[in-house]
Amino acid sequence: MPARLPQDTPVMVIGAGTMGSGIAHVAARTGHPTVLLDLDAAALDRGRASIEKDLAFLRDKGRLTPEAHDATLARLRLSSELADAGPCALVIEAIVEDVAVKRRLFAQLEALVADDAILASNTSSISITELAAGLAHPGRVAGMHFFNPAPRMALVEIVAGLVTDAAVVDTLHSTALAWGKTPVIAQSTPGFVVNRVARPYYAENLRTLTEHACDAATLDALLREAGGFAMGPCELLDLIGLDVNLMVTKSVFGALGFDGRYAPSLIQEELVRSGRLGRKSGHGFFSYAPQSPKPVPRTAAPEAVVARVTAPHRVGGLEALVDRLAAAGIEIRRVPREESAHLQIGDARVELS
Repeated sequence: MPARLPQDTPVMVIGAGTMGSGIAHVAARTGHPTVLLDLDAAALDRGRASIEKDLAFLRDKGRLTPEAHDATLARLRLSSELADAGPCALVIEAIVEDVAVKRRLFAQLEALVADDAILASNTSSISITELAAGLAHPGRVAGMHFFNPAPRMALVEIVAGLVTDAAVVDTLHSTALAWGKTPVIAQSTPGFVVNRVARPYYAENLRTLTEHACDAATLDALLREAGGFAMGPCELLDLIGLDVNLMVTKSVFGALGFDGRYAPSLIQEELVRSGRLGRKSGHGFFSYAPQSPKPVPRTAAPEAVVARVTAPHRVGGLEALVDRLAAAGIEIRRVPREESAHLQIGDARVELS
């Protein structure tokens, strides 16, 4: 297996927002001297406070020893000087989703770090190939995309651009494993893996809101309770940041030739224009003020429980539904497919193709 970065190797994370501070937490906690850099002193203070809060929670819950808690904080250093990247073998940028800004940053970093240092981007959708173009050593640029909150979410996308060195991908993959993550290797395609798959989850639900077919609280409840999602689309957008998610949507939309299925939502754009960015601003689809009431979904009146379901022996994709009905104690009457081409649930009839 390719070697991970040595545990005592310095790492820099640029951008002290929610994602950047979370990545710095992960790197410092797994043994790396870690520099968290931001030009905004207030952002640095918030980033460190967030890391301290997370570490204290883990310590108080018995998931982290007091010694490990103190050692992690001792390995963390705040900086506003890009020159501090010099000794770092890995620099991960977690700044604004803007191609031009990221490319300027990488050009500056290339003049500061060693020739074999890895430059990684936490971008969730921007082309790694484009970010590396024009650098003297483009092969050392790769994506290392974490998910929010980075200390808790296991998945990390390791993204290879057109000219990314295979050794760089291998090192990042092994390092992510050593950091307790579940890395997946992806190519630099629009949205990589997760955001390509996730776009319809956001887009279809935002379209439902646009058409006034459902309110946000009810939509979230439906997706959680009927769809099995851990979070509904609106509360998830509030967690990620409506502005961050919108930039990703626009990036994927353009990269896919402006396919209408991936078009940005006017509702989301209006919320961003108004400054309602989600939890970080105190208001998004929902309010996060201290005394704000919890969102309440609209609930239909209960109806009589279905006593029996009639189903052919083969119902294709609806088999999971039949299994759930059976698990709920409902009698399932199976009939040959040639006798019936529909699923009968009480008074509801579902025609099968």
